[in-house]
Amino acid sequence: MTTPPSPSLEIDPELARRILTDFIRSEIHRAGFKRGVVAVSGGLDSAVSCLLAAQALGPENVLALRMPFRTSPAESLEDAEAVIRAAGVTARTFSITEAAEPLLRLVPEGERVRRGNVLARLRMIVLYDQSAEFGGLVVGTGNKTEVLLGYTTLYGDSACALNPLGDLYKTQVRQLARHLGVPESILAKPPSADLWPGQTDEGELGFTYADVDRLLFLLIDERRSPDEVVAAGFEPSFVEGVLDRIRRTQYKRMQPPIAKLSNRTVGYDFLYMRDWGT
Repeated sequence: MTTPPSPSLEIDPELARRILTDFIRSEIHRAGFKRGVVAVSGGLDSAVSCLLAAQALGPENVLALRMPFRTSPAESLEDAEAVIRAAGVTARTFSITEAAEPLLRLVPEGERVRRGNVLARLRMIVLYDQSAEFGGLVVGTGNKTEVLLGYTTLYGDSACALNPLGDLYKTQVRQLARHLGVPESILAKPPSADLWPGQTDEGELGFTYADVDRLLFLLIDERRSPDEVVAAGFEPSFVEGVLDRIRRTQYKRMQPPIAKLSNRTVGYDFLYMRDWGT
């Protein structure tokens, strides 16, 4: 068995920037729109998506939305404001507290994931309503690590019309963020979905992004076997736990399966906009 080399997750950030701004512009224009809408939380991923959208479409064609809950840290709003200023985009702030409270009364305090999902899905209600008013498509903020691990709320933070970051691991998004000039306060703080007080991504997952990104790169990008990555130095329990997460969350990475009855079934034979000649 050949031991895999230590994976390199280094990217060319300027090349990535050019590819992703072209992607945002072409996909939005292809769909007949000129504008984009981004949920800006004060975190790393949303900062990068906002800055890329502003460069791709022009700041005047991007709406950034801040959607705090009553327990949201004040620093998150401040960090989001710093991104909005840097991008030069239009911004609006909508508190989701009044909408969330009646729903949260039905969910026990101890069920933090359920309660967090309520907040994530309410934010999407606001985001899509404002996208209709602004006349723009929703630009996603989820990175490849989150997508593979299923670390998203289905029809919550995973909902978008296009996702520029979905093929960049979290550590690669961080490299791009530095290149784009994301404020240091955002680069330095622990990643968090802001779903409950004190929540951090790595605390909830039980491992660091640096470690899991190296593992995922070997398993997914290089198609190494579990035995090979264990031989490379990863703990067997860590490898199996990550593989289990990937298997269990496949449904989050797919459109709902459609029962095939015809010769041209959406999601099977009819897949791309080019099927209509675009």
